[in-house]
Amino acid sequence: MNVFMREMKANRKALIIWSLGMILLIASSMGKYAGLSASGQSINELLAQMPQSLKAIMGMGTFDLTMATGYYGVLFIYVAMMATIHATMLGANIISKEERDKTAEFLFLKPISRNKIITSKLLASVVNILIFNLVTFVSSILMVQKYSKGEAVIGDITRLMVGMLFLQLIFLFIGTAIAATSKHPKNAPPLATGILLFTFMLSIAIDLNNRIENLKYLTPFKYFDAKNLMYARGFEPIYVILSVIIIVVLFRVTYVFYENRDLNV
Repeated sequence: MNVFMREMKANRKALIIWSLGMILLIASSMGKYAGLSASGQSINELLAQMPQSLKAIMGMGTFDLTMATGYYGVLFIYVAMMATIHATMLGANIISKEERDKTAEFLFLKPISRNKIITSKLLASVVNILIFNLVTFVSSILMVQKYSKGEAVIGDITRLMVGMLFLQLIFLFIGTAIAATSKHPKNAPPLATGILLFTFMLSIAIDLNNRIENLKYLTPFKYFDAKNLMYARGFEPIYVILSVIIIVVLFRVTYVFYENRDLNV
């Protein structure tokens, strides 16, 4: 039994739906930019009058919305949110579904080690998010270039997509680790999604209140902030190192707990 191909086939439909949703999100959002761009500098003047709290919630920050890349920078938080929800749900479900759907006995009675099964499942998950990231990257390049009026967009979008890939991997393995350690497989997806929403809301709260800025280490969404990747410090080593540590630890937790747990068959 080729578990990797089994998982790729099982997640094929969901991947297509998520990818089409991402393309639609980017295309429709950049289409709105085309309508707004005729207003020129008045857009920024209007935004300057908006409350800081509203700008933080909408992810506007310090972006110049008269530029296609600036508009995409605002859009990126929603692109990243969609990608991380996909990764979280994928990670939680690909580990827990055998117990949830009562197919664990069928799978684990096959002449294949549990280690190979979990390896194949994780590899299929990573391939899925790589494909999703690539679809996002290509559609972003095409849509932003269409309205860029000669702006250089590839470098900015490439940095954003690398940052998004780190986020996808972090939340993928949050999902797998929770599913591997949970005694109740049905609880894994909502719990993993809850962690995702908490970290997202925390990133917004930090933008609203500088006094809690030190909490930024608790939310991966602040590790790869669009305005930093595009305009300021780029990839900060501390965040890259912290991300790698989180991914490795969660990866290890997934293996150890899944190898030793009693499966509900």
